[in-house]
Amino acid sequence: MASVTPLFQVALITASSWVFWRGLRRWLTKNPLDNIPGPPKASWLAGHFEQLWDVNDGWAFHKGIANRYGGVIRLGGPLGKRTLYVSDPKALHHMLVKDLYTFEESPGFTIGAEVSLGKGILATSGEMHRRQRKMLNPVFSIAHMREMVPIFYDVAEKLRDTFSKKTETGPQEIDLTHWMARMALELIGQSGMGYSFDSLTEDAEEHPYCKAVKMYIPITNEMMTSRFYLLPFIHSLNLPPRFLRWLVDVVPWNNLHAIRDIVDVMHNTSVEIVESKKRAIKEGEESILRQVGKGKDIMSILIKANMEANEADRLPDDEVIGQVNTLSFTATDSTSSAVSRILHVLCERPDIQEKLRLEIRAAHKEHGERLSYDVISQLPLLDAVCRETLRLYAPVSIVLRETIADAILPFSKPITGIDGSEMTEVLVPKGTIVFPGLMASNRNPDTWGPTADEWMPERWLEGLPESVTGAKVPGIYSHLMTFLGGGRACIGFKFSQLEMKVVLCVLLDKFKFQEPKDKTIYWQMSALVTPTVNGEREPKLPLIVSRAD
Repeated sequence: MASVTPLFQVALITASSWVFWRGLRRWLTKNPLDNIPGPPKASWLAGHFEQLWDVNDGWAFHKGIANRYGGVIRLGGPLGKRTLYVSDPKALHHMLVKDLYTFEESPGFTIGAEVSLGKGILATSGEMHRRQRKMLNPVFSIAHMREMVPIFYDVAEKLRDTFSKKTETGPQEIDLTHWMARMALELIGQSGMGYSFDSLTEDAEEHPYCKAVKMYIPITNEMMTSRFYLLPFIHSLNLPPRFLRWLVDVVPWNNLHAIRDIVDVMHNTSVEIVESKKRAIKEGEESILRQVGKGKDIMSILIKANMEANEADRLPDDEVIGQVNTLSFTATDSTSSAVSRILHVLCERPDIQEKLRLEIRAAHKEHGERLSYDVISQLPLLDAVCRETLRLYAPVSIVLRETIADAILPFSKPITGIDGSEMTEVLVPKGTIVFPGLMASNRNPDTWGPTADEWMPERWLEGLPESVTGAKVPGIYSHLMTFLGGGRACIGFKFSQLEMKVVLCVLLDKFKFQEPKDKTIYWQMSALVTPTVNGEREPKLPLIVSRAD
């Protein structure tokens, strides 16, 4: 090991020097963003990034800067880099819709996604992203969603049966994080991949893929600086993949080795799934029907369409494999987090939990135990609870963009510059990191009124005010930024909503959920919002589950 350490040191010193000189040049250069108000300067080395991503106090920082400085805020980035935090609706529209391909995903994000998940839709930009999205759009259509409902029920009912056994002798404390992650992976496994990861029984061995997905976020959170600054530099060197793999193996860095092992598990599982689908399609209808999804799962439809597509639109194998990893990972984490949050909020509002249970039971009495897509979509309180929870508690708290060219960013509400002038727009120089303020937009009192920080599902039942409908927030879903907007909005947001609603219908019909009195549950701000208990690091959401009858 000692023989390779100097090589690693040289690489680290070279990368550090490159980053330092870029930062020094940036610090000495006058920038048009300097007139934008913002919080007092933080350290030159880290800027405000540590506060933005602070797992415990990040919520207060985001809320504080939005309340004090408004919809466009200047922040300090690492090494003196100027950064913007934007929740102004017009500015968001330009970033995410009109000038989408100027405000691109940060290289630190896309390169990290490509290295970890492959060349899926998260890791691509420009023409490649448009081509992939065009191929994926049909499998997320309403017509296809209707086909997914029975598969969602198959999985949700497995979890219901396990919870029924666990509560046979009375109320039990159950870690929802553990079970929701397993259930969400099985949901995307069967409906998305036509593949079963988990029987969802108490004694079932956890699939290696599930373990890998659960550990990915906690480990990458500890490598945020390396991911956004060291990784793009190494990627720019265009080193041979074999050499990079050797370097990863020999560098004495435990977190890097853990990520290597996680990526190996995810990649190998994805290759296995894609190859099995291609074989079944070539063998014909009988072979397809023997598979878990019976050919109706997302990947079967995508691979078949890809095989039949003209050469210009066809995705190469590495991009198809990348879609498996991307869809599996994003659907598992976001869905499990969202359902867990809804159940936790309903613990805090048992009155709403009971009203929702009565609504679900009335629907079951009229339409049967398995509700159709149309019936589920029209349950008013269920829809309101989902929308309000996704408004106030988006599963993903922070995203970022980086300008690939100079751009003018207009504001819907003028701001007063540091020099006292009124500003209605600002020139954003090439290379600027811009944070779309998801939380600030979803809780903007100018839009949502004085109760913007309160969980009030009734606001969706009473009809939204003109301040919401007229704000022109560019979000793809319900005037919210939870699923973003424009050409890089979450492609599977309808899929995710339907999953959540089916699971809630199945579980709330049979069980009551309560918060344990001897534990304090806190949701940490990270790449994916995560519940923890009593200040512990490990993700956990213990709730008391009992029979509803």
